Amino acid sequence: MNHTPHATRAQLLGVTLGNALEFYDFLVFSFFAVQIGQCFFPAASAQTSLLAALATFGAGFIMRPLGALVIGGLGDRIGRRPMLLLSFALIGCANLGVAITPSYAALGIAAPLIVLACRLVQGFALGGEVGASTAFLSEVAAPARRGRTIALQFVGQGAALLAGGTIGVGLAAVFDDRALAVWGWRIAMGIGVLIVPIGLILRGTLPETLPERAPAPAEPQRYVRVALFALATMLSGTICTYVLNYMTTYAKTVLKLPSSISFGATIAVGAGFVIGAVLGGIGSDRFGRRPMMLWPGAIGTALTLPGFWLLTAAPSATTLYAVSFVLRLVTVLAMTAAFVSLTEAFPPRIRSGSVAVLYAVATSVFGGTTQFIVAWLTGVTGDPLSPAYYMFAASLLGVVAAAMSRETAPNLRSPRA
Repeated sequence: MNHTPHATRAQLLGVTLGNALEFYDFLVFSFFAVQIGQCFFPAASAQTSLLAALATFGAGFIMRPLGALVIGGLGDRIGRRPMLLLSFALIGCANLGVAITPSYAALGIAAPLIVLACRLVQGFALGGEVGASTAFLSEVAAPARRGRTIALQFVGQGAALLAGGTIGVGLAAVFDDRALAVWGWRIAMGIGVLIVPIGLILRGTLPETLPERAPAPAEPQRYVRVALFALATMLSGTICTYVLNYMTTYAKTVLKLPSSISFGATIAVGAGFVIGAVLGGIGSDRFGRRPMMLWPGAIGTALTLPGFWLLTAAPSATTLYAVSFVLRLVTVLAMTAAFVSLTEAFPPRIRSGSVAVLYAVATSVFGGTTQFIVAWLTGVTGDPLSPAYYMFAASLLGVVAAAMSRETAPNLRSPRA
């Protein structure tokens, strides 16, 4: 068995913060979809402008599989550390490009084209980031603490939501909707750019965890089952994630709540994400991956339709924040355990690339389209529960996949697993 170095708490913090910053840069675009649509995609109707902005947000997902193949694959060949530095630098540069691009009124058609190009670079970088960072976390973790260590991947994503929501609430409290559309959203993106040098410094201290001599993986057919499990659970988790990330836009465009309240939904979702990821990691170490996928997933499925019905029946800050927090908490419990199980299924020599590609395929196909689909369905049907139906179906698929899965926790799995 190859020895892999242990990471200090500061180095684990560096990976988590770096991951958080990358997701912040990527997701902040969707938080300000209404304002960015007005800036770069002026149209006769607000719905058309919003759909154009969401389509551009979704375009970033097109490049995720390519980034997973290139950056994730190189992570299995030349090391995790250089790929973590590369992905972080790329997404920082792309985010700067979006932040400083003049509006459509000032630059014409070139403005949305530049924004689109930056989104493609962001997607490429993030596609490789997930595999390299997850492989690193799994390889520095003690077997009995692997779940909670890999869960730092989702803790970083939750922290990104928290930061984006907090900044959004602060900006909405200071600026009116017109100011947010003109340049308020640029401040939010600029904050992410300013922190990029700090992330590069922290990641520059990471040890390399790729084993110098690792046997080639045997029995390729064994991983077909793993791939199917990964696609089902990641599809489920991705759709739930991006429906809940859409809550800020949903609150503003469907529930007709003011921006100062709408942005608070992102804080509630982020808080549920962080807490759920921590508890999901700890629970998967203590009770096993499979139970933590199955029971919270079932609870989340059962609560989805009643939660959205409550939102539409009594739209307010209280119901918005409560529903957003609870749904995110229970769904991320299951998603974290599924991600830990997926990571454990692959040997080190193919771990970075395999996790990256499977995650990227699921998120590119379904994450990139989810917000556009639910906005379109809501507009076409006039039914404010449209996002709930989509999320319910995805959650149910995750529960079925969990029921058919095998236990992978080192202290609980059977010899045949």
